[in-house]
Amino acid sequence: MQMSVNKDPDKLTLWQVISSVLAAAIGVQSHKNRERDFTKAKPGTYIAAGIVFTLVFIFTLVIIVRFVLSSTGG
Repeated sequence: MQMSVNKDPDKLTLWQVISSVLAAAIGVQSHKNRERDFTKAKPGTYIAAGIVFTLVFIFTLVIIVRFVLSSTGG
């Protein structure tokens, strides 16, 4: 089972979108990948992936803070 099989060479794979969103979140992206993203992807794909990433990030931070506060007795 290969996750990055792409039948349409003009569309990005799920893994490529995820890696681009993660690279954007931490502020690193190669010039080649940035050009690929702007030429082969639709903005809606990145907007949706960015929203999902942001929600997961916030949820993770809330869980970590709750864990730390509960372990310190707060």
